[in-house]
Amino acid sequence: MPDTPIEVHIIADSTGDTAARVARAAAAQYVGYDVRIIRHPRQSTPDGLHDAFARMHPDRARTVVFSTVVDEGLRHLVAQLCLERSLPHADLLDPAVNALREATGQDPSRVVTPVGVSEDYFKRVQAMEFSIANDDGNLSNHLREADIVLIGVSRSGKTPLAMYLGYLGYKTANIPLVPGVPVTPELRDVQRWKIVGLTIDPERLVQIRTRRVRAMGSRAVQRDGYTDIVTIFDELDQVSGIQRSLGCPVIDTTELALEEAAGRVIEVVQRRREAASGR
Repeated sequence: MPDTPIEVHIIADSTGDTAARVARAAAAQYVGYDVRIIRHPRQSTPDGLHDAFARMHPDRARTVVFSTVVDEGLRHLVAQLCLERSLPHADLLDPAVNALREATGQDPSRVVTPVGVSEDYFKRVQAMEFSIANDDGNLSNHLREADIVLIGVSRSGKTPLAMYLGYLGYKTANIPLVPGVPVTPELRDVQRWKIVGLTIDPERLVQIRTRRVRAMGSRAVQRDGYTDIVTIFDELDQVSGIQRSLGCPVIDTTELALEEAAGRVIEVVQRRREAASGR
């Protein structure tokens, strides 16, 4: 596998789901490469585009831009910024829109319009229901039915990430890891490529848990070390050991937006599934 990763940056005026699917399909043709998909969704201003391009680092990774932007001015700006930075660029909507223009003789409206019910709508509904039913270790289904299994300490972002992955169509279970408490036997039986560990910066975890305790109006949890920084360091170390014993990759959620975290989880699971199947 080449040492330098490939980063496919998705520039979209909506969620970026369409471009991400195309990117995954294209990346499947380059199995020997470490391809990472990073979304910059809901781009509606030139300033937003400049910020997105500022987060690209062609000096550290081979960078490619896929865009699905309908506004004419923003489309041209994406192309210009790619040209200035010598970045390979694919405008995924332009060929399709041009084909329809040729067929109809009419120019496109260039208005961002939500896409209606897709073919995978019911699959996504089922995935969301699965994620809700198998949240926080409350397993209503066997883990073998899951597409993805998230594991990590309490408040490391498992639930919102599982719900979002469910929205994207991935049946996702999430299981908290607690030092001193044996992991559920089902976790040992599940296919390893499905399991992804989550971790988080200790100080950030203190902040999140402290807010949680205050919201619950409870001080009892605090006395158990739930929000104590020293205890949290120990907890993260022990949970890290469990994650290593399961041989799962670990994603740090501290600085990741939900969409980016989901994208990383999907790419990791896809890559590990292909490796496990010998593809």
